[in-house]
Amino acid sequence: MKNISDLEIIESVKKGNRADYSILVDRYKNKAFSLIVRMVKNQMDAEEVLQDCFVKAYNSLESFRQQAKFSTWFYRIVYNTALTRLSTKKRKVENDMSSIDELYFLESNYNPETTEQKDSSQFMQSMIEKLPPSYSAVINMFYLDNMSCEEISEIMQTSISNVKVMLHRSRNLLRDILIKNNYAEEIL
Repeated sequence: MKNISDLEIIESVKKGNRADYSILVDRYKNKAFSLIVRMVKNQMDAEEVLQDCFVKAYNSLESFRQQAKFSTWFYRIVYNTALTRLSTKKRKVENDMSSIDELYFLESNYNPETTEQKDSSQFMQSMIEKLPPSYSAVINMFYLDNMSCEEISEIMQTSISNVKVMLHRSRNLLRDILIKNNYAEEIL
């Protein structure tokens, strides 16, 4: 089944073989879930968002024009749906917005013993979670999912240069978080 291309599967589904859609689900569920959980930071919400994404993609297969790869088209749905979930959740929880300094540079629950027990990738992921959602998503897509700037720009529906700017800003913000909280030693 891995030899069948995404386009062949999509054509089969369009012809009425609905069960073939499960092949696409199996191909993309893990990577999509990983991206969503890193954005919404809650496993149960991430599962709901993932289901919504697959339903949206299935219902929109007729509009898939093959101008981009299916994976890019699908991850755009994933990214936008996760952002929508975040903004909906934020509106419900927050009545007034804190300044960016208060929101992203809150004192952390740093415990040297606990941090030493974590491996470096878990520690870095927890630091990435302190970034704004769009910056966190860019870092995760670029470094963890090994997506190119071109793919990220298609997913986020922005220019390649904007993706590069976001990568630069997110790295700087991440560095500032590490320095501000004296975590620089943790990553060495």
